Amino acid sequence: MGKIETEKETVGHMIKLYCQSKHGSNIGLCSDCEKLRLYAVDRLDKCRFQDKKGACRVCPVHCYSNGMKAQIRAVMRFSGPRMMLYLPLEFVKHQLKSIF
Repeated sequence: MGKIETEKETVGHMIKLYCQSKHGSNIGLCSDCEKLRLYAVDRLDKCRFQDKKGACRVCPVHCYSNGMKAQIRAVMRFSGPRMMLYLPLEFVKHQLKSIF
C-alpha cells in the first residue's frame, strides 16, 4: 500500500473516531464528517507530491480551503491523542510516518 493510501486510511480512522465521540455516530459518519472525509481523500488524490509527501502540516503547498482546514485540524487535535487508546497500531504507524 502506498503512502497516499495509508494517509487516506489514517484520516478516515481519525474522522470516524471524532464523529463517534462528538456526534454520537455509531454506524457510520454523519453527513458533515463524510463530506470532510471525501474532501480529504480528494486532496490526497490530487497531492502533487504523492508518495514523496510529508506531513500536511509542514507541506509547502496548502491545498485545503480555510473552512476545511479548520475542521481537519479540530479532528486531528481531538483524534490524534485518542488514537493511542482506541487504535494503537494506527497511532504507532502514524507517529513513525511523521518522523521518517
